[in-house]
Amino acid sequence: MQTVLIANRGAVAARVQRTLRKMGLRSVVVYSEVDRDLPYVAEADEAYCIGPPATAQSYLNEAALFDAMRRSGADAVHPGYGFLSENAGFASRVEAAGLTFIGPSPRWIDAMGHKTRARDLMARHGMPMCRSSGIVGDDADAIRAAGAQVGYPVLVKPAGGGGGIGMIAAWDADELVEAVGRARALAQRSFGNGDVYLEQLFERPRHIEFQIVGDRHGNVRHLLERDCSVQRRHQKVIEEACAPGLPPGEADEIADRLARLLGRLGYDVIGTVEMLRGADGGYSFLEMNTRLQVEHAVTEAITGVDLVEAQIRLAGGEALREVLPTAVRATGHAIELRIYAEDPVRFFPSPGTLHTFRLPSGPGIRIETGYAEGNAVSPYYDPMIAKLVIHAATRPAAIGLAAKALSETRIEGVKTNIPLLQRMLAFPAWRGGELHTGLVQHLLAGGESPR
Repeated sequence: MQTVLIANRGAVAARVQRTLRKMGLRSVVVYSEVDRDLPYVAEADEAYCIGPPATAQSYLNEAALFDAMRRSGADAVHPGYGFLSENAGFASRVEAAGLTFIGPSPRWIDAMGHKTRARDLMARHGMPMCRSSGIVGDDADAIRAAGAQVGYPVLVKPAGGGGGIGMIAAWDADELVEAVGRARALAQRSFGNGDVYLEQLFERPRHIEFQIVGDRHGNVRHLLERDCSVQRRHQKVIEEACAPGLPPGEADEIADRLARLLGRLGYDVIGTVEMLRGADGGYSFLEMNTRLQVEHAVTEAITGVDLVEAQIRLAGGEALREVLPTAVRATGHAIELRIYAEDPVRFFPSPGTLHTFRLPSGPGIRIETGYAEGNAVSPYYDPMIAKLVIHAATRPAAIGLAAKALSETRIEGVKTNIPLLQRMLAFPAWRGGELHTGLVQHLLAGGESPR
């Protein structure tokens, strides 16, 4: 493996490029017409324009991507996250063209990419599950019957997507019928697959996920856990590693169990198992993402493992014992804050030019971004413009450093969610370890419990 094409954009393209440079590998960047001036494009060994801004004509344009692979002589493809990163057909076509796909084998992307099939697979191997339905169709009576079987409140979820897109809650049968129609339309538009299913809606659960890595020789290990409970509309806003406030040994027991299970099944390269933890301490399998996660940096901070490098080496056939240290232990506490170009009150995207874009630096502070001052934030893509990753000896120290870093951040030209992040860092419930997926709504409601 000598030349890697990064089939993505923004912060993750810059992140992958950084590790390629460290490893002495050549980087090939692709970009849409609107992204041509982003800094990582100029820093690449080679860069190719793959089309207009619309994703279907650029970052989802497989013909243009394969043309860039051919022209650059790339021998591997890193898909980043989002776009084609969990598209089993794309991964198969990359391998059929003789290149290495830096991710799990296509069969695993396919197995875990359809949520109901993934749930069936994991349930057969003993993973705890919340109540759910199969794929629901258009018939209103059948939808009502499925809702009654699962029990209200329910969550309508796309079977073939992720990132919180198309997830809609319903508290009764009439809401459910309308929610299924909306979710199906969103799923079709976002993922090209309108299948949706119903899942029991936990109120105030914690969202805890486990980082899994495996080689192509049957060995699987975990790299501890992350708490991703701070979410707005099912989109993660703040993540932490390790998950604070859990009983000693609880997370390790779940992580060890997952590693053993996935090792028996032959999982490979990288993945993240997402689970919900109820108020009673019980865990329920949510889904498995077969890619690098946006929040991978907090795991890197506490373990010292470069997950992108591990991905590349494992996809290239190296064994886990060659890639990871014998023992991986957590050192300190890490917090990631996602900075979005969005209105901090109405939460609408806020595209525009970054007239001022000055991010903090110093010990314990890591920045992930694909932008520089003067760049335009396009309305065509996800509005996340930077990730602020903090690492300190303890959680209170990390919170203090995060607050200081946000106060030193200067962004003008677009609105951002920094005021919300600052409010959360000061929110006594969160500071005290009261973590659940309704915490942002709780904060925005002035401390009142939302519906």
